[in-house]
Amino acid sequence: MNLLDQFFLLIASFLANWFSALSGGGAGLIQFPMLIFLGLPFGVALATHKVASVALGVGATLRHMRESHLERRLAAAILLAGVPGVVLGSSFILQVPARLAQTVLGVLTIGLGLYSIFKPALGQHFTPKNQSGSAWLPGLAGIFCVGVLNGSITSGTGLFLTLWLIHYFGLDYKRAVAYTLILVGLIWNGTGAVVLGVLGTVAWTWMPALLLGSLLGGYVGSHWAITRGNKLIKRSFEVLTLLVGAKLLF
Repeated sequence: MNLLDQFFLLIASFLANWFSALSGGGAGLIQFPMLIFLGLPFGVALATHKVASVALGVGATLRHMRESHLERRLAAAILLAGVPGVVLGSSFILQVPARLAQTVLGVLTIGLGLYSIFKPALGQHFTPKNQSGSAWLPGLAGIFCVGVLNGSITSGTGLFLTLWLIHYFGLDYKRAVAYTLILVGLIWNGTGAVVLGVLGTVAWTWMPALLLGSLLGGYVGSHWAITRGNKLIKRSFEVLTLLVGAKLLF
């Protein structure tokens, strides 16, 4: 790529990951289709975006870890239930018709946004629940399903985990976004990147601008999320889910 293309990638990647870090997922709304628009085939764009999105997790982690909101048991549950789902989803997605997968995910994503819009108090307060005994089982099943989506279709699937953590485990938006960006951004996306890198092809010459934009966008967006509170994050989440869903459908 020439320098102008790299600069365009840097700006677009920064904006995508800034919004993603603010709302708890959705970097693929801009970054993933942008790679396809610039000429990468679906499978190559998917693998390339997945590798670049790990830098979002690094940038977000650098900011969120200063707040120390993560609780070890829930973090371990997200990893133990989610990573196998990511591996499963990454393994079969290259054989699934892209249009079918995008349509299904689009409908589900719009549903997330509408659910949040019609529940004004959702995620505004930290009221932990379902983190003991048999109550863990439905929670782990939900995390596994989100992991499959994350490994298979990369556009906006972090939003699913954010809302699941709020709805089922009683987190507020600020804490849920921290779990999503750190664990999904680093571990889930790192796992998906390895699987897709082995089974598919990564456009490594596109990486410098994508990695830098993801790293900076993740840090700045996380700073906004921490300092401006749950109400802004909730509104950003709702806007992004509707945009992601519409993009996937149309």
